[in-house]
Amino acid sequence: MTLTPPVAKKVPTERTHHGDTVIDPYEWMRAKDNPEVVEHLKDENAYTEAVTAGQEQLRQEIFSEIKNRTQETDLSVPARKKDWWYYSRTEEGKQYSIHCRVRASDTGDVARDWTPPEVVAGQPVEGEQVLIDSNAEAEGKPFFSLGGLTVSEDGNLLAFSVDNAGDERFTLRIKDLSTGQLLPDEIPNIFYGLAFSPDGSQVFYTVVDDSWRPYQVKSHRLGTAVEQDELVYQEDDVAMWTGFDLAADRTQLLIGIGCSEYSEYRVLDLENQEAGLTTLIPRSDRVLYEPEPLRIEGRLHYLLTHDRGAKNSMVSLVDAEQFQRPLAEQEWLPVIEHDDAVRVHGATVTATHVLVSVRKDTTMRVQILPRVGLGTPAQPVPLEPAFDEALYTCNLAGAEFESPVIRLSYASYFTPPRVYDYLLDGGVLTLRKETEVRGGYRSEDYVAERQWATAADGTQIPLSVLRRRDLQQDGSNPAVVYAYGSYEISMDPAFSISRLSLLDRGVIFVVAHIRGGGEMGRTWYEKGKKLEKKNTFTDFVDATTHLAGSGWVDPSRIAAIGGSAGGLLMGAVANLAPEKYRAIVAQVPFVDALTTILDPELPLSALEWEEWGNPITDPEVYRYMKEYTPYENIRAAEYPRIAAVTSFNDTRVLYVEPAKWVARLREETTGSEPIVLKTEMDGGHGGASGRYEQWKDVAWDYAFVADALGATRVLSGASATG
Repeated sequence: MTLTPPVAKKVPTERTHHGDTVIDPYEWMRAKDNPEVVEHLKDENAYTEAVTAGQEQLRQEIFSEIKNRTQETDLSVPARKKDWWYYSRTEEGKQYSIHCRVRASDTGDVARDWTPPEVVAGQPVEGEQVLIDSNAEAEGKPFFSLGGLTVSEDGNLLAFSVDNAGDERFTLRIKDLSTGQLLPDEIPNIFYGLAFSPDGSQVFYTVVDDSWRPYQVKSHRLGTAVEQDELVYQEDDVAMWTGFDLAADRTQLLIGIGCSEYSEYRVLDLENQEAGLTTLIPRSDRVLYEPEPLRIEGRLHYLLTHDRGAKNSMVSLVDAEQFQRPLAEQEWLPVIEHDDAVRVHGATVTATHVLVSVRKDTTMRVQILPRVGLGTPAQPVPLEPAFDEALYTCNLAGAEFESPVIRLSYASYFTPPRVYDYLLDGGVLTLRKETEVRGGYRSEDYVAERQWATAADGTQIPLSVLRRRDLQQDGSNPAVVYAYGSYEISMDPAFSISRLSLLDRGVIFVVAHIRGGGEMGRTWYEKGKKLEKKNTFTDFVDATTHLAGSGWVDPSRIAAIGGSAGGLLMGAVANLAPEKYRAIVAQVPFVDALTTILDPELPLSALEWEEWGNPITDPEVYRYMKEYTPYENIRAAEYPRIAAVTSFNDTRVLYVEPAKWVARLREETTGSEPIVLKTEMDGGHGGASGRYEQWKDVAWDYAFVADALGATRVLSGASATG
């Protein structure tokens, strides 16, 4: 096999916007049904396989390390809902989870009744009922993904949805758990999101339009034809996303319509559905909010997480009758005041407490306060479970409305995931599980440090710097810089078994918390979007410069990794500073963003206007985007080694973007480093399905950068096992 890369044919395609005409020679590759496109992608895969053949042993080693560190036969901590304990388990040699439950008991002893049953990995569980074995569901299918899984309030019915293509269109099925039989009800082409009505007679679900935008909420009555399903709500604004949830007390269906800047909620009383939907705060008031209903002394109120006069959001209590008045005349009682240093992300309730998710000092945590005196001077100060580490992530993982206990998840860069139960009455925190890491892993062998890089405009950019403790600060170490930087999504501290394979090869792994993410609050996000988006890219380059001058890293041995919008970041920094990187891995990269957003018929394009601006109507946005979009700005430069990794059935970032990008990069680069395209022909936005296949994907990416950095051997004393 020759190592000459495939040469994509050129078919000039013209587009004109705001007086600017662009000739795109590779746009023809967008025709997914064109046999030439499929053949070209297969040729690219063959070329990639040939170029990276020398990395096969390293890939196998990294895959084996991931596998050998993972407790393959494992299970989640059972979580109680009504009369059952629900959990999932995995078995060695099987790709997917098995979802199960066992009966709960009520003795009147809170501690006993809310202590999860001891379920031992690999041992039969007395009374276990298998809800769904994903391995059996996936058998014979090229792809498998569960889109939703929910059980009716009485525990008798299971609703689940399955995707067998990777295109995130799911088929809904319903199972009678008393008989184990599937009901005849079958609903194709639904999106994420499932919920039973409290009486179990209905299932609510969402539907996407032709551009993959969730725009309808429907109700299916069990035993009726799909054609009779009721349209509960339809959103016709192409720039608005629609979803729903059940209220914590299961009394209302909460339909959320929104973008990144404002929202609107329509609520349906599930005990009086004939009354129809009620709007809380209309979108015309431009408030970004989320409601949670609760009753206080018999009166309906809503707990609102909102940004009204609160950049970082706050929590207020509002009597439901207030929404009948103009916004300026409504009385809202503060529950969690606004704080410039604390980002409020959401609030929910139990029968006795309010639970608030906040971000403080860049880390996620949970605040807890009783409902007694809520919104009055008698309201107590929120409590916050405390942990020993500085860089960690604590999230609310479960809170049944009537439960005296809530479930918290905890992780840090080097503490494997933990599950805690928190007793609301008394504040007792009980560790239920810490995920086992095999292969001799010792957290004390590693260090996670916070460093700060200075951006060109003086802004301090937080970095999480991860390394083996025994590395020397001698300027010789290789490094990988990783970031995302969009949609206010934060790269929070999390444990990664696969990342250990890089660290144990002496690689310093840096997570750059650049603008456009949410690590430093709402302003941090706003300074990295629309007409300030370039800050995201220059922050990443400045973080790399800081790292190169830190004394820890060899400036000639730095690689970069990012995916999706982080893949756009990879393309942008490749154009901005190709000389700073030895290799770049761009995973499902959004590298042709301008072309995509200029076409509102393409998947999700119109929804992107709130993030990037609307280049169709705004010439300034068009000009600005054209200045940074990776595909538009490829130039004659010595590009580093680059791998673009994508999936043929990805509906979020179409395969055509990296395919075009790679073709043009090869055409323009003045260097000799290989530029490759790897397309998963049966995968979606998350790549291949099945945990072993996903481990292989990670091993491929890590082997690509480790080989480029000359970091292929495990350091002596490291715990990696092959």
